[in-house]
Amino acid sequence: MIIIKTNDEIEKMRRAGKKLARLLDGFLPEILREGIDGETVEKFVLDYCEKENVIPTFMGYQGYKYAINFSINEEVVHGLPLKSKILKNGDIVSIDCGLTNEGYIADAARTYIIGIVSEKEKELVDATRESLDLGIEKAIIGNTIGDISCTIQNYIESKGFSVIREYVGHGVGRKLHEDPQIPNYGKPGRGPKIRKNMTLAIEPMVAMGDYEVEILSDGWTAITKDKSKAAHFEHTIAITEDGPEILTQL
Repeated sequence: MIIIKTNDEIEKMRRAGKKLARLLDGFLPEILREGIDGETVEKFVLDYCEKENVIPTFMGYQGYKYAINFSINEEVVHGLPLKSKILKNGDIVSIDCGLTNEGYIADAARTYIIGIVSEKEKELVDATRESLDLGIEKAIIGNTIGDISCTIQNYIESKGFSVIREYVGHGVGRKLHEDPQIPNYGKPGRGPKIRKNMTLAIEPMVAMGDYEVEILSDGWTAITKDKSKAAHFEHTIAITEDGPEILTQL
């Protein structure tokens, strides 16, 4: 069931989104560098949550122990923020995080470049971010979820990359994962109609090579089977009469 939010509920999500955007776009770029490890980033995020009086949504969700996903290179999503995972020159790292504020959730992800990467890897990161922007543009009243999905897929494949099919975007609100599911591939005109005051987390996950994934022995980390690098961007948005409002940007 798709839950249509009230304006007051969206305002609570908007406040959560602003705090999450400050974390992902304001603070994390300042600390992500060669030599920093996942555990240090996790502690920084937990300290930020305490200071901002918000709950790290992922912690405890289906048994997950951490506030963030910390996914490096071929790790697509759900990478663990471990002390043994140390960033080095040429890495790309995706950080996914949810914050719960006043009972409502904002969910977002960014991919960061560490040091110097190849031109193709930079194109991967740029294309993933751009596909999110294009998908959000299709999130207007009267369109369908499929219009978002096919826009992301077509753009990514036009750049020579592939969209991950195992994981999808989703509705978000009081719960982290609500209806509808939002695949990053599909056909226009398919799926639920987009309606005013829906709140969606759109999140293209893109591989430089093939889209097939496998789960590591930790039970969480999803990597590309061919070990090609992957990127991940996500925004939480609200559907308004004037178009999509991005709740998780500065």
